[in-house]
Amino acid sequence: MNNLDVEAVDDIDAPTGVDAPDYVLYGGKGGVGKTTCAAATALASARDGTATLVVSTDPAHSLSDTLETQIPATPTRIRDDVPLFAAEIDPEEAVGEGPLGMEDDALGGLGGMLGGDDGPLGGGGGASDGGPVGGEDGLLGGSMPGADEAAAMRLLLDYIDDDRFDRVVVDTAPTGHTLRLLELPETMDSMVGKILQLRERFSGMMGNLTGMFGGDEEVDPEEGIEDLRELSDRIEHLRAILRDPTKTDFRIVMVPEELSVVESERLLGQLREFDIPVGTVVVNRVMQDPSEVLGQEVDIAGPNHDDCEFCARRWQVQQDALRRAQDLFRGHEVRRVPLFAEEVHGERLLAVVAACLD
Repeated sequence: MNNLDVEAVDDIDAPTGVDAPDYVLYGGKGGVGKTTCAAATALASARDGTATLVVSTDPAHSLSDTLETQIPATPTRIRDDVPLFAAEIDPEEAVGEGPLGMEDDALGGLGGMLGGDDGPLGGGGGASDGGPVGGEDGLLGGSMPGADEAAAMRLLLDYIDDDRFDRVVVDTAPTGHTLRLLELPETMDSMVGKILQLRERFSGMMGNLTGMFGGDEEVDPEEGIEDLRELSDRIEHLRAILRDPTKTDFRIVMVPEELSVVESERLLGQLREFDIPVGTVVVNRVMQDPSEVLGQEVDIAGPNHDDCEFCARRWQVQQDALRRAQDLFRGHEVRRVPLFAEEVHGERLLAVVAACLD
């Protein structure tokens, strides 16, 4: 490798504006550079005056390191010169606040009816004893698969509907967690429908029993289920946003290696099943001269394919992966980001990444 002249990065015109919908989600296998891409995109978006929020839902946060500033758990403006906001969601902390903006006790009355070991929600126990409705190990708690994602989704809904932001850029969790998040609307929607049916049947049965035994109080079948209907509406709202290509671009990030290509192909197929639009595929850490990637001469260190046998062999392996990626992701925008000689953090190198993604 050549010596890296970091100051030369200042010579690159920092891109302003982002050619993307209002919601940009970066997803892919862990460690491929989603945070870097999200931070670069958000910074470029904010430079043209677009009020932009960048959010990390990955439990292993690195957004603070990438942007070189401490980022809290709630959206906070982190730059004075541009309207850039950021938040790092703590899924475990958010779980305790209830899923999708719904209070835990809203389902408390359903705990005994639905929460037995053999009940439709499984797990044993009701809301009052840590069962599947309200307790720590149940539907709303941290140990149920997807609970973190439900909490993160609830907060994302709040941010998406926040008038302070014109664009929201999301650094998602690694692939497996992201897919669980995307599956959750379907799962929750089905579950809410069943709960509504059971609640209405239960209320009707109680009304009949009351009349049979001479009770005067009439049971309202609508009582206590408005929160569930609101939950269902919020799920549908999120689903509509994620599926609208004019509003959302889910960008797959990968590295030019065989396993990463396979993983990304699988992710693309699963996103298609949920009708989630994928407009861009980012191939990160490409052992290609940055000047070639950027299309302009820049004094940034790149690999020496002529004199470095390791560089030449790695580049050959990457070229094979790149050819397969180009074929698999035909019809999508495929962007390349070069491998840098140092960790990408701070505005100067993020500007280079943003230029590659532009």
